[in-house]
Amino acid sequence: MNMQALWLENNALALRDIPRPEKNNEALIKVRVAGICGTDLEMVKGYYPFTGVPGHEFVGEVVDCADPRWLGARVVGEINASCGNCEQCRGGRPTHCENRSVLGILNRDGVFADYVNLPLENLHRIPDSVSDEMAVFTEPLAAALEIQQQVQIHLTDRVLLVGAGRLGQLIAQTLALTGADLRVLARHALQKQLLTERGIRLIDEEDVQPWRWDVVVEATGSPAGFDLARKAIRPRGTFVLKSTYKGAMSLNLSSIVVDEINLVGSRCGPFEPALRLMEQKKVDPTVLIAARFTLAEAQRAFDEAARAGMLKVLVSPTT
Repeated sequence: MNMQALWLENNALALRDIPRPEKNNEALIKVRVAGICGTDLEMVKGYYPFTGVPGHEFVGEVVDCADPRWLGARVVGEINASCGNCEQCRGGRPTHCENRSVLGILNRDGVFADYVNLPLENLHRIPDSVSDEMAVFTEPLAAALEIQQQVQIHLTDRVLLVGAGRLGQLIAQTLALTGADLRVLARHALQKQLLTERGIRLIDEEDVQPWRWDVVVEATGSPAGFDLARKAIRPRGTFVLKSTYKGAMSLNLSSIVVDEINLVGSRCGPFEPALRLMEQKKVDPTVLIAARFTLAEAQRAFDEAARAGMLKVLVSPTT
């Protein structure tokens, strides 16, 4: 049995009919809605070599699995499928599994398709009060929350977020819940509007004082954003890298040592707290939805998502 899917190969996207996944040891999930993120766009540009179905942000319905208790469940899924046996897994670091596959990124077809497979242990049930349009943000919202899993943020901290795009907006909403003195550097008018409507304070680049910020989060993925963030962090402050960077970057490691900077790389995060925040209406990611397309229009959806300043573009199967 075939299904419709968006296929990525040699930096080009094309709609194809491909075999529907059938893996007896995993759940078969009918995709209800999927989101385009910055990683998807960078993969089309060749950031990471991948051939197959891209996409990892989704809401779906379990239609086949070994455990009947999951049948019909509305779910989101963690993107790293781990082996459970390697040293990283045994050490409690499954997202760094040495044999992992990653949904729509590494050795595993993603969610811009009618159906997708994931292990049952990767799935999380969505609370009834959380809509599909909200739940599709679970993975990036969890990634935003990972910062607070890694860094203890105090009420007295001065926190600077550099970048207010798709992920930056979610980071801003979650950091605002800490009560710290948060400022966000945003470029585009809509980004600024969404932040100010939530009472999150902005800062202009010329007002970012060097050597003054306790915690700085870099979420632009650009060398210029990195340089600004690096100048802002105080000695013995914490510098959180929430972006991946294409190619090599120049970094003065001596200054990191001399200033005793805590450098933290941050990516995947906890799904259950993300779902609870949305259920409790403490965050609202739906304000980021900018456009919706069908799977048949997915190529156009990617073009739209790549426009400067564009926020979240959603894609839904046609059937």
